[in-house]
Amino acid sequence: MPVPPPYFVAGALSWPVMNLLFRLRAEGVEQLPPGGFVLAANHTSSFDPWPLAMPLWPRRQLFFMAKVELFNPGLAPLLRAAGAFPVRRGERDTQAIETAVRLCREGKIVGMFPEGTRRAKGLRKKFEHKPHSGSARIALAAGVPLVPAAIKGTDRLARIGRIRIAYGQPIPIDDLTGLAPREAGQTATDRLMERIYELHERL
Repeated sequence: MPVPPPYFVAGALSWPVMNLLFRLRAEGVEQLPPGGFVLAANHTSSFDPWPLAMPLWPRRQLFFMAKVELFNPGLAPLLRAAGAFPVRRGERDTQAIETAVRLCREGKIVGMFPEGTRRAKGLRKKFEHKPHSGSARIALAAGVPLVPAAIKGTDRLARIGRIRIAYGQPIPIDDLTGLAPREAGQTATDRLMERIYELHERL
């Protein structure tokens, strides 16, 4: 399925920035599943969705959650065109979860950051291991693969350093379907974060 025209144009404008200025390097793109899946990565910058999505362009679009406060009349059209949909932070936002599940079932890619929201203002964030199970729960509810990814370099944007992305193979979760949702989600998240950190160390 081709990406929407606004998303295609945004990707075309982003290509020189990502590939020439930040010298984006991605590995593992060829092993990504063809249908819908949850793509979960470490979170070091508010910039992260952009390089995570760029290697998928122009064939596929990345959808991701963004805090509802950003969806004001001026920014909302741009955010939606970029693949963002609102989420209310600090509470269980069932509507955002349902949207993510629906997108996955429709064959789309939903990007998630299990470590949660950034804790400091600006683009820098300490790399911490405080994962949330939302990514795993969405994948389990939608019946789609849970794919790990790692990002390195987005915490050094001012220095215009190289940005590197690694996409991993799907995390095994088929054996968790008989468990209670909370237990299944936590077990899948433990597996996911272990693999994300392995990919991050390899970059």
